[in-house]
Formats: sequence, C-alpha cells, structure tokens
Amino acid sequence: MALKLKLLLSLSATLFLVQSPANGATCSNCFVSSRAAYYPNSSQQGTDAGACGFGSFGAIINGGDVSAASDLYRGGVGCGACYQVRCTSSKYCSDKGVTVVITDQGSGDRTDFILSQRAFSQMAQTPDLASYLFTLGVVDIEYRRVSCSYPNKNVTIKIDESSNNPHYLAFVIWYQEGNKDITAVQLCETQNYVCKLLDRSYGAVWTTTSPPSGPLSLRMLLSGDEGDETWLVPVYDIPQDWKAGETYDTGVQIS
Repeated sequence: MALKLKLLLSLSATLFLVQSPANGATCSNCFVSSRAAYYPNSSQQGTDAGACGFGSFGAIINGGDVSAASDLYRGGVGCGACYQVRCTSSKYCSDKGVTVVITDQGSGDRTDFILSQRAFSQMAQTPDLASYLFTLGVVDIEYRRVSCSYPNKNVTIKIDESSNNPHYLAFVIWYQEGNKDITAVQLCETQNYVCKLLDRSYGAVWTTTSPPSGPLSLRMLLSGDEGDETWLVPVYDIPQDWKAGETYDTGVQIS
C-alpha cells in the first residue's frame, strides 16, 4: 500500500511539472494587480507635454484615452504600448474597463498608471459612478498588455520641430498597432542602402546628426515578449526634402 501511494505521489508530481509550463505560457494575457490614479490638473484628455515626446498628439491619440506609466515606461520603450485597465470593484467598475496608450512617464501612490480623466471615468459602469471614482483619487486595478488598434491608419513618422535638414533629424513614430515594442530604428540611403542606427534621445524620439542624404528608408526592429524579433521596412520613404513638423505615411502597419 505504501509503495502504491509513493507511485501515485510521484506520478502527480510528474504531471504537475509537465503541465506547469503550458499554464505559464498563457500568462502573457493574464491580468496584473496594481493601482491607478488620474491627472488632477489636466483636461479630460491627456497632457501635451508627456515624456514620450508625442507633443499635442499625445493628448488626443486613442480619443484621449491615454496614460502615464511608471515601470511600464521602460526608459521610453513602453511609449505607444496599449493596456487594458479595469478597476476591481464590482459595485462601481465595468468588466471591460478602458484601453489606454502610454504617452508619458509618472507615478503616484504605488501606482502603475496615471490616466487621463477621460480614461479614468471610462472604468466606471456609469457617469454617476465615475464621479465616485474621482472622489477616491486612487483605485485598485488590474491590467494587461493588448494590441493597439488604429483603423485605416498606417505607421506614421512625425518629424520633430527641432529637426534641421540636412544637419539634424529627430522624429517620433505614430499609430503603432500590435503589441510589440520598437526597440531599434535604422535610417538607410535608398541608393546604396548604407544604414545608420539611430539614437533614442528620450521617450519615443529617435535622432541622428548628419542624416544620410537623399530619400530615406527606415527599418524598425519589432521585439515581442517571447524574445522574437522582426525588422519592419516601410513601403514609402521619407522624402529628400523632409521638413520639420511634417508627417509621412510609411504605407505599412504592424500586425
């Protein structure tokens, strides 16, 4: 009898070890518990001076459902990432919550997110209950990374106003769908395809001094949670006469 019990225990332990990796493999979609606050001195939308470098676009992207992040900012790599955020009180909060885009860096009282007022209110079941959430200031939440979605939009390059052709080029990347990070960007001459690795100046701002001449082709390195990496090459080039403040459609989107 004792031998049979030992065999059963051994078999159970083996099955647990075999099953555990399969269960762990699905946890990229699991919710993580945390806390969230909101911008107390902002408009309903986000800030136009966020640490990601999006400028005024950072206040209106995703309809103004945006957020500052603390650890999830990740030195700027987290800029443009999307998260489903929902508060946990079944009495006041909806099951769906809200999907926000990271456009800034910041932290509050043990928070991972500081939401725009618009996004914060959308976690509630009704507008009246949203008013109650605002009185709390900070709420318990759970969140997970999700794919961003911008229907009928391609990845777009916004040339920063500090740029000066042909001496200095700085830009940010708009409308990045999917749930992968842009971890590196190369700028290539279209004639001889000599490429130059750009610097992440801060947030989502990529810069280079003495950029290559002529029309410019980008290569963006997409990195996933499981270590997979893929280079994305736009269909359309940045024109030779690029100008500060202009936007350029790449003709591609991230799946």
